[in-house]
Amino acid sequence: MADIIKLLPDHVANQIAAGEVVQRPASVVKELLENSIDAGATLIKLIVKDGGKALIQVVDNGLGMSETDARLSFERHATSKISSAQDLFNLETKGFRGEALASIAAIAHVDMQTKTENAEIGVHLKIEGSKIKSQEVVATPKGTSISVKNLFFNIPARRNFLKSNQVELRHITDEFHRVALVHPNIEFHFYNNGSEIFNLPRANQRQRIGHVFGSKMTDRLVPVNEETEVVKVSGFVCKPEFAKKSRGEQFFFANNRFIKSPYLHHAVVAAFEGLIKSDLYPGYFLYLDVDPASIDINIHPTKTEVKFDDENTIYAILRSTIKHSLGQFNVAPVLDFEHDPNLDTPYAYKEKGAVIPKVTVDATFNPFQEAAKSSPSKSSYQKTSAKGWENLYDGLDKNIDTDNFSSLEIESDTAVQGTMYSDSEEETQTGITFQLRRKYIVSTIKSGMLVIHQNRAHERILFEKFLGEITVKEGISQQLLFPLELSFSQQERVILKEIQESLINVGFAFESLEEETVKVTGVPLLLSESGIGTVLDRIIADYKEGFEGSSISQAELLAKGLARNLAVKSGEVLDQESQLALVNDLFGCKEPSLSPFQKLTYTTISEGDIEKKFS
Repeated sequence: MADIIKLLPDHVANQIAAGEVVQRPASVVKELLENSIDAGATLIKLIVKDGGKALIQVVDNGLGMSETDARLSFERHATSKISSAQDLFNLETKGFRGEALASIAAIAHVDMQTKTENAEIGVHLKIEGSKIKSQEVVATPKGTSISVKNLFFNIPARRNFLKSNQVELRHITDEFHRVALVHPNIEFHFYNNGSEIFNLPRANQRQRIGHVFGSKMTDRLVPVNEETEVVKVSGFVCKPEFAKKSRGEQFFFANNRFIKSPYLHHAVVAAFEGLIKSDLYPGYFLYLDVDPASIDINIHPTKTEVKFDDENTIYAILRSTIKHSLGQFNVAPVLDFEHDPNLDTPYAYKEKGAVIPKVTVDATFNPFQEAAKSSPSKSSYQKTSAKGWENLYDGLDKNIDTDNFSSLEIESDTAVQGTMYSDSEEETQTGITFQLRRKYIVSTIKSGMLVIHQNRAHERILFEKFLGEITVKEGISQQLLFPLELSFSQQERVILKEIQESLINVGFAFESLEEETVKVTGVPLLLSESGIGTVLDRIIADYKEGFEGSSISQAELLAKGLARNLAVKSGEVLDQESQLALVNDLFGCKEPSLSPFQKLTYTTISEGDIEKKFS
């Protein structure tokens, strides 16, 4: 039998590895930024075009590379971070696999310029699909500049699966946040399509959070600090009143590396138990420092999934530390059942002595005499003379036929009684409904019974209503008497600008979206003033996620978000008129059987099905 196992060529192996390391443009941004940090850079610039599909460029002032290192950096498993397997248990750098640059070069056009501090000239490399096209000397400042163009140019299937430019830009921004938040001592600049999005100067942790998420964020933070033999916890949590219904401000960092840990997230939520509702997410920026030997980072190529040696202990420490911080800064309510605040002595009276109270007695008080005065037989109300009452009827026709008037009155009364107690009352009553468990609306139909899911049905009604308003631009807005001021981060304002026109079409009105504080002057008719902030937060969160896996328009995306947030929820009590209106509006929709999220809105139970139950 002939040998069938063959060694794959390097460029094929690199393309296979690229599938794990480079999932989308944001993956390239993460790898290049981390390389710049490992190179000791104090200034990093990120330049992006068309959501990273056309260009991703990272410029830093780090150590730079020699000519040999520049060539070797694009080989698989070539790295300066580790030299032996033992180094995996004491990692101090971001990267260590030696796969990132090789994977990126395999599926893109890479242009790199680099120079060390002592070298007079630098190196300019051009690589396409793992093949070096040219190598030249170049005059360039100290550091490295890497440009990645035409991502997935040789894998069209992967390129077609990329999302829109806006969605890819949001993923890049998320990766930028994760790197910038953990390195406040580095200056960052972020440019998209020629415009500056972020300009982050060197600062401390609290200031960096304010620069990224808006200056008002610093007022919402409660510091967290605890040091034990197992872990050192530092950072901030947001005050409970600023918890949101959407994720986005939850950050864990372990040894200066962003990580995802549902287990530790549960510890934070448990610390907020009793302070926020169960459907809200607290914001936090937590930095964990542990012994490098006690954490395993080499689980996944993205290096965001980690494993701690003693997760249970870290869970308990994290939960108690956050609880302590919330209580120390008077955020958590303190209950002392043994203390009576009524017994507290006012400050002004602490130095005064006791004074005997004066007692006064009314010697003339007679309860029997008082009762006699207020005898019920005599009314205290005195009638006054109503002279001149005849003048009220001046000008009226005095020749009124009182007999006809009285007969008309009697006939009218009889007619009313006749309609109220009509024999055909039961025949004219239609559309009888009732609410089942505050979740379903049950109505009778000719063939049996109709059961409607009130939340999904209302979502369908509102979805078609808002979609029509966005496309036809006929939304009705109710103007607020006093403009409502809401604070949004830079990224959230970018999203609001993208969907501003659609929001205006459904009834929203804004004064300006340029400042951190956005003034809302008008809202749709169905939206209450108290729910404006929550609804906008949810819309932004939905738009961030982009309903990945489906290709829908911006109008449909916004209509779905508004419908989900404003629809009647399960558990709300509806009166008879509201139930009937919901039933009628549902069957006036173009597609009443499904909600906007493709879930069943109603079902029918035929008379035959009911008969079978009793047969």
